[in-house]
Amino acid sequence: MKISICSDHGGYNYKQALVEHLKENGHEIVDFGCYDTVSCDYPDYALPAAESVKDGKVQLGILICTTGIGMSIAANKVKGIRCAHCCDVETARLTRNHNDANMLAIGAMTVSVEQMYDIADTFISSVFDGGRHKRRVDKIMAIEAKYFK
Repeated sequence: MKISICSDHGGYNYKQALVEHLKENGHEIVDFGCYDTVSCDYPDYALPAAESVKDGKVQLGILICTTGIGMSIAANKVKGIRCAHCCDVETARLTRNHNDANMLAIGAMTVSVEQMYDIADTFISSVFDGGRHKRRVDKIMAIEAKYFK
């Protein structure tokens, strides 16, 4: 699978580890930065990563900052993005199953590297259940259509 990834300085080391993990598992990675631990602004990286998902250049995206919260907020400002901040495997699975999330945000301060691998792997391998969940996602998309002009 082709996956966009980015981080800010707080998530840089985790991003580097996750890139290697995902490549070892056969995924193609598009890295939108950042490229070191110098203080930077997470929206500068979340935006192009989210746009790559929106535009269909990649199938999914993963964002990493200190908490994962800022990255998820920034990504969710892009029309068509459903980014979920997840701290465990169960929420990573359920956000794909129930919300058809197309981006995952992880906090480097809130999970271990091994937990991050498990969360990302679960997110990537899970699929949307459709059915009653599609009706709900359609309602979310209608809200988006109303406010994202």
